Amino acid sequence: MNCLRSSEQILMDEMVPSPESLATKDHTSSVRSSRAGEAGQKPDTGNIEEAESSLRESGCLNYEEARALLGRYEYQKGNIEASLHVFEGIDIASVTPKLKLALAERVQTQKRRSRSFSTPPLSINAASLLLEAVFLKAKSLQALQRYKEAAQSCTVLLDILESSLPAGLPETFATDCKLQDTLNKAVELLPELCKLADAPQEAIMAYRRALLHQWNLDIQTTAKIQKEFAIFLLYSGGESCPPNLQSQMDGSFVPRNNIEEAILLLMILLRKISLQRIEWDPSILDHLSYALSISGGLKTLARKVEELLPRTIDRQEMSLILALCYYGGGDDFTALNLLRKLLSSTEDHTCVPSLLLASKVCAESPDCASEGIIYAHKAIERLQERCSHLLGVANCVLGLSLTAHSRTVLTDSERVKIHSDALKSFESAGKLTKMSDTNVIYHLCLENAEQRKLDVAVHYANWFLKLEGGSTLKGSMLLARVLSAQKRFLDAETVINVALEQSGKWDHGELLRTKAKLQIAQGQVKNAIETYTQILAILQVQRKSFRLGEDLKEFGDHCRTLELETWLDLASIYIKLSQWRDAEKCLSKTEAISSYSACRLYTAGLLNQSKGLYKAALGDYSNALAVNPSHVPSLVSSAVVLRKIGKQSPAIIRSLLTEALRLDRMNASAWYNLGLLYKEGGLGSAAEAADCFEAAIILEETEPVEPFR
Repeated sequence: MNCLRSSEQILMDEMVPSPESLATKDHTSSVRSSRAGEAGQKPDTGNIEEAESSLRESGCLNYEEARALLGRYEYQKGNIEASLHVFEGIDIASVTPKLKLALAERVQTQKRRSRSFSTPPLSINAASLLLEAVFLKAKSLQALQRYKEAAQSCTVLLDILESSLPAGLPETFATDCKLQDTLNKAVELLPELCKLADAPQEAIMAYRRALLHQWNLDIQTTAKIQKEFAIFLLYSGGESCPPNLQSQMDGSFVPRNNIEEAILLLMILLRKISLQRIEWDPSILDHLSYALSISGGLKTLARKVEELLPRTIDRQEMSLILALCYYGGGDDFTALNLLRKLLSSTEDHTCVPSLLLASKVCAESPDCASEGIIYAHKAIERLQERCSHLLGVANCVLGLSLTAHSRTVLTDSERVKIHSDALKSFESAGKLTKMSDTNVIYHLCLENAEQRKLDVAVHYANWFLKLEGGSTLKGSMLLARVLSAQKRFLDAETVINVALEQSGKWDHGELLRTKAKLQIAQGQVKNAIETYTQILAILQVQRKSFRLGEDLKEFGDHCRTLELETWLDLASIYIKLSQWRDAEKCLSKTEAISSYSACRLYTAGLLNQSKGLYKAALGDYSNALAVNPSHVPSLVSSAVVLRKIGKQSPAIIRSLLTEALRLDRMNASAWYNLGLLYKEGGLGSAAEAADCFEAAIILEETEPVEPFR
């Protein structure tokens, strides 16, 4: 370019070294080694127009501006190293004051809506050109994998703009120059460079800076940054300090951790979708589903899904998501009603995920188990000669529904048949999943244990632990229970001790409770009391360490339940030792936790029964059954007390025991007391009494220290 069109000829050679001489001076070899394909690339035609504009405004093209133009030219040709050498020749520190002054002066001029009589040191086009050079330098460094230096260059650019324009870039700048476009790209680039430089904390700060400062970004760019930031917070694996939002109004929500901050960002994006400011992006709902599911906010997710506009997502998909949310949030009734409505429609009656979920929900309620069996059979029929693993899952939920249904049947023969069918379903599920699905293996172990096939159950429990890498508490506790049913108490305690070593302190409560029961079974009552004391100490520390808000409600309920059970176990120990005062103290501790718990009322009945206060004990058992009519220990103990009092007819006592056995066929105490009733009351033959005693002996010999489920 020898001259620029203007009112007078200005020779470029007199003003600035030619681009060719600059490139040769800095990096001759890189320029000459450009490929033939690169030579065919044409530079942006806006270069010359911008140069003309800059010259007309300032009357000359200085050394830095010339380098900025040449650097951009080389960058667009693909000569990355050459462009970087040119950009490195710009002394950005020396021109920074001029850039800040030029930008600030332009803003003030626009505010006064008149031209200032003072001439700025740089025109706005020149300032834009130099700032773009800083950005392209960062891009060149990124291409050369010098990410840390690239991030520093990008930070310099944003620092200049932030200090010069604290209120943000005026909208009129976009019509005058490319500054807004450069700013948008720089704001997006900085977090990515920090991630590439393995600086997660700096990346988080860059994201927050991009979103909290007034950059006047367009809504699409802002939404893109919000989504990328949320994804980084969820999956980066680190934990950042909470944001310092001093500019927020008092009472505003301030996230306390990565998950809460990600949830906030994703909810903002969903709100923008509802207001039709941005297009629907299904991945936003996927990430929000994950974030809320791991933080116990599934009901919140359900509300957000319900707020979506019609036809945003498919009706079938929405119903299934809502059902999953309500089921995960503990509202099985609402979940099942949604699934029934979905499956009753003509076009959705064969939806396999809905059928599987409906069967699983039904399996958790014996009254709905027969309905769950129907759903599972439909899913199996639909999945024939398709995905074998999913077919295995369908057989597993069929087994769950059959097991639940067995608790409602009346005849022993029918119950045995249903248990046999359930076990066959679990075995089929194991084969179809190639014994690799931990959920199937767990239920195989559980079903064999309940049918007292203990050697097989031990095999599956060990296989489950192997698949889980030996790190699951559920598997360790199940194995310990099965071993205790085999009266291998030392082996069971060893399993619990290993699990205690491999787990965190907050997970020790359930393990220690199982250990205490194993110690009681071995006659180590003093050791058991010390173990229960450890549980109470852990729970006390947890109460002080956690602020149980809405998101930790489930964890808080678990802690209160464990504390209640611990005090009741201690009370039961003292009752057996006839230390009634200590037992009363333990019971008084439980009153503040749950005064109307069926387990608490039952333990109070045991205390009165041990004192010989049978009427008071019977009242406690009756109150426990009023709270929970299916509380089997209260049914059995009520029958025992009534038999001792001798004022009730044997038929009433038998009805209590048969109801207990209907609910729990493996209750040895119920069988034993029913045998005594048949022997003494004349309601049954001697053979029936003998059968009851035989069942009680067999079950007592294989009874675990706590229920398998």
